[in-house]
Order: sequence, then C-alpha cells, then structure tokens
Amino acid sequence: MAITTTGGFTSAQLTSQAEQLEFASFSAADSLDLGELALSVARSRDLPIAIEVWHTGRLIFKAALPRTSAENDDWLRRKKNVTEKFDDSTMAVRVRHEERGLDFNSATLLPLDDYAAHGGGWPIKTVDNGAVGFFGISGLPQVEDHELIIECLETLHQK
Repeated sequence: MAITTTGGFTSAQLTSQAEQLEFASFSAADSLDLGELALSVARSRDLPIAIEVWHTGRLIFKAALPRTSAENDDWLRRKKNVTEKFDDSTMAVRVRHEERGLDFNSATLLPLDDYAAHGGGWPIKTVDNGAVGFFGISGLPQVEDHELIIECLETLHQK
C-alpha cells in the first residue's frame, strides 16, 4: 500500500474546491486583502510561513514570518510555476499524478529545481477570465499549506 502525503484528497474533491473558490472578479485590492488575511491568520497562530499573492503578473503581497528562510521563497517560485503551467492547484496536480501511480517530476520531465507539485500553490481564478493570479504559502507540511490557502480563500470569498 502506497503511503500518501496528500491528506487523502482526491482529484474530484480538489476539482470541486477549485470550482467553489472561483471569484466573480478579483482585483489588485482583493489580492492585497488576501495577503493581509493570510498574514493575520499566520500571526495569530504563530505559523512559520512565507506568503505571496500575485495579480496579473505582478507581485502584490509578500510576507515572510519568523522561522522562514530563502528556501521558502524558492518553494513559492516553484509552486507558482506549477500553477501557471497546469492551471490548477499544486495539490491537485500532485494528487492527479499520485492517483495514476506516477511521480510528478518523473512523469512530466520537469526539473525539480523549477517545479514543485507540493500543496501550497493556488491559481486565483475568476468565472469569466480564468486565472488572474497566484496565492502561495510555504513553511508548513504541504497538506497544511493547502488547507490554510483554502481557509483564507473561503473567508475572502464570503465577503
């Protein structure tokens, strides 16, 4: 039996999450709100994470909390590359490969130095325009990175 590190998520669950978390619109101001929300949650829980929110090719929000390092910045870069190439969350990309018994980097031939299919990367999408940004968290185990992204997106989505 294979050991999973992806929290038992299925492709179907992750597709449903993505559909539920599309926005009617998403602006640079919304990007800033999302980053500030993630930072507030992280500070309240003393989480050692780095956060990035991009909008239409621009870095809108960046924070690196205590106990993070430049390695977290590199993880965010690599997660962003995956979301941009596959137009899906890093967790969804990873789970799709695991469900087929494949290792992401071996199956895609994409270099590990540039692509990390580990939870914590999310393409911010709008209903009419598709992907308009990236939301990334690095510093926790990948399932926790993903779950924190979902928590923040759900909170912002309800506003």
